[in-house]
Amino acid sequence: MKLNRSTDMALRIAMLAAANPRRMTVDELSDQLDLPRNHVAKVVQRLQRLGVLVTIRGRSGGVAFAEDGGNATVGHVVRAFEGDDEVVSCDEPACSLRAACRLRGELRRARDAFLAVLDDVTLGELVAGPTGPALLALGLPRPRPATDATPSGGPPGRGASPSATVSGPPEPHATPSPVGPAGARPVVPGPV
Repeated sequence: MKLNRSTDMALRIAMLAAANPRRMTVDELSDQLDLPRNHVAKVVQRLQRLGVLVTIRGRSGGVAFAEDGGNATVGHVVRAFEGDDEVVSCDEPACSLRAACRLRGELRRARDAFLAVLDDVTLGELVAGPTGPALLALGLPRPRPATDATPSGGPPGRGASPSATVSGPPEPHATPSPVGPAGARPVVPGPV
């Protein structure tokens, strides 16, 4: 079963809010999750009505995880955003097998089993362990690798600068790359 985009966004927003001890703005949620701001605002309103989030208006306002939001189940959120529709529509267009079809009943059982599994997982459990810190790191600038980094096993500065890869044949004391099949000759870049 594939979840619609709003459900996916709701779960991500709820998880980020649960992991964050401070209030966040809709803009921050949008930026950190890389989601459209207008959609985030609508999803936040729905999560507030479900009791998962709390919104506070004003200059020092924002969005926060509800005090008992961690007890809400993933199944509860999915049902609220997905509705109780059938997995397939037997009415549009009308299916000629409907009177004697067993597929519809089996698809209902599969949907119910899917939701039963999600009913056993709370939003609080989703952010436990390493997930919480990973969520808080979303949207933060990542450190860039140094341009003169030393590859493991090689002399300082060798192989990392652009000029080292463009220059002619390797110097006699250069060590071959450990990458590649055993016994294979290292590939030496020629003149450019």
